[in-house]
Formats: sequence, C-alpha cells, structure tokens
Amino acid sequence: MANRHRGEIEAEIGGTRRRLVLTLGALAELESAFGADDLVALAERFGGGRLKAHDLVQIVAAGLRGAGEALSNDDVERMTTPGGAAGFARIAADLLAATFGDGAAPGTAQQSTVGMPTNPTPPEAARG
Repeated sequence: MANRHRGEIEAEIGGTRRRLVLTLGALAELESAFGADDLVALAERFGGGRLKAHDLVQIVAAGLRGAGEALSNDDVERMTTPGGAAGFARIAADLLAATFGDGAAPGTAQQSTVGMPTNPTPPEAARG
C-alpha cells in the first residue's frame, strides 16, 4: 500500500497495480532530463500545467523506478492505463502533488508547493 506521507501513490499501469514515488534519485533524474537547475525550477516547470506525452513518460517512469521497478522509458511508452493519455496525465499530476504538495504529515515541516497549482476552496464547500 502506498504511503502518501512519503510521496508514494498507486496506479494501474500496464494492467498491474503499481507503486510510484519520486525519490531523490528519481528527482535528480528528472532535473537532468528537463534541464532544471534545482528542485524549485523542476517544480515550477511542472506547475505550468503544460506537459507533453514525452514529459509524462519521463515522470511516470522515474516514479516507477523510484519505487524499485526495473523499467525503461521505452517500457513505459508501450504500457497502457485506464483512461489512456488522460490517465497518464492524472497519474503524473497525482505523483507530483504527492511529491511537492499535499503529502506532508501534520505537525511536520510542510513540503514545497512552489509552482504547483492550488485549490483554496475545498470541494465540499464549492458544491454549496
């Protein structure tokens, strides 16, 4: 079971329920892949909300490798997920939110949310 407080998520990819996490090694891999100077630049890059299919492959593959899967980007490119491309976009967004945004445990230092989209109104309050 995924532990969101450690930045882990679970998703169905390639017909199997898998765990994903962006470890420091996975984040370093993404910094290099996206030419980001540091984690803040990486978060700002992702916070823009405009990701290409190649970006989704990089993020999802890094998250799978961070969780111990021995998969290449090419392997991930050939996988499917419920919802198709939109499903991969949701997985990447959830993984980034768990890493940079909403995974901090109560009473601990808050994780950086630089560049991550925010929703100040709770969904139940927005419904009326």
